[in-house]
Amino acid sequence: MGRKKNRKGFTLIELMVVVIIVGILAAVAIPIYRANVRKAAASEGAALLGAVLTSQKVYYAEYSTYASSPSALSVDTIGNKYFTSFTLSGVSASGFTASTSSSTAPADGVTVQMQYTNAGGATISYSGL
Repeated sequence: MGRKKNRKGFTLIELMVVVIIVGILAAVAIPIYRANVRKAAASEGAALLGAVLTSQKVYYAEYSTYASSPSALSVDTIGNKYFTSFTLSGVSASGFTASTSSSTAPADGVTVQMQYTNAGGATISYSGL
């Protein structure tokens, strides 16, 4: 008489199904994770522009106009990892535009722009996310 052996473990098909499921989950989760990392890195750019806004307000209080050169502002970017410089444009007595870009992964290609007016306040926009 044939006796069935008591087999323990998983079959090859069961293992293949598990590997396929893990692969599908990774294919969905990794792009979402990378997008969230880019957004988190972009927040450093927004923080830099917040420091620019504060410095511009101090400059305005002293000179009754906004600085048109980044060197006129004492904004420290030494601790920044992704956004280490900024530009100023559209400077007038009523407002200015400041922007910063990154070329360092994972924030490469991300640009953060802030438009400030005395009447409307500051608005920040992101591109490249």
